[in-house]
Amino acid sequence: MLSPSIPIPDSVLPIAAAAMPDTGQTEQVHGTAVAINGKGVLLLGDAGAGKSDLALRLIDRGARLVADDRVDLVHEGGRIVMSAPGAIAGLLEVRGLGIFRLEPAAPAPLALAVRLVAHIFIERFPDDIAQTFLGLSIAHMRVDPFEASAPIKIEWALDGVRVMPQMAK
Repeated sequence: MLSPSIPIPDSVLPIAAAAMPDTGQTEQVHGTAVAINGKGVLLLGDAGAGKSDLALRLIDRGARLVADDRVDLVHEGGRIVMSAPGAIAGLLEVRGLGIFRLEPAAPAPLALAVRLVAHIFIERFPDDIAQTFLGLSIAHMRVDPFEASAPIKIEWALDGVRVMPQMAK
């Protein structure tokens, strides 16, 4: 059984972090973010792990693109809000086709972090796990991004996730 406290690869650590006195802490992470019914989902994984591909399939099911490749996180009002850095807002890389412009979603509260991994690293019955972003504990799950059921698993998990997470201890 895998431990829910797995080390986070360097590729997922914040790209930039700063404290802003008026809006709270901020950081930028390597990932892709979508909003599903106003709830933010942050897809995390190494380059080529399938973040943009999975986001494309979620968008096809009704999700909205928040950001691709880099995601700005802000601790605001007791929650983490995700948005796109200005230069890449609305842009989605579709491997083999190029960069596509979509209407970007408004900033979305982070409700679920999804680590993209091969299926052999996913427990059949995982314990509830969380990942901390800017001092807040966010629900976390692992998904094989190339399984046909991956978008559905994320939607089902999101249905059980609160938009306002508890403070991390």
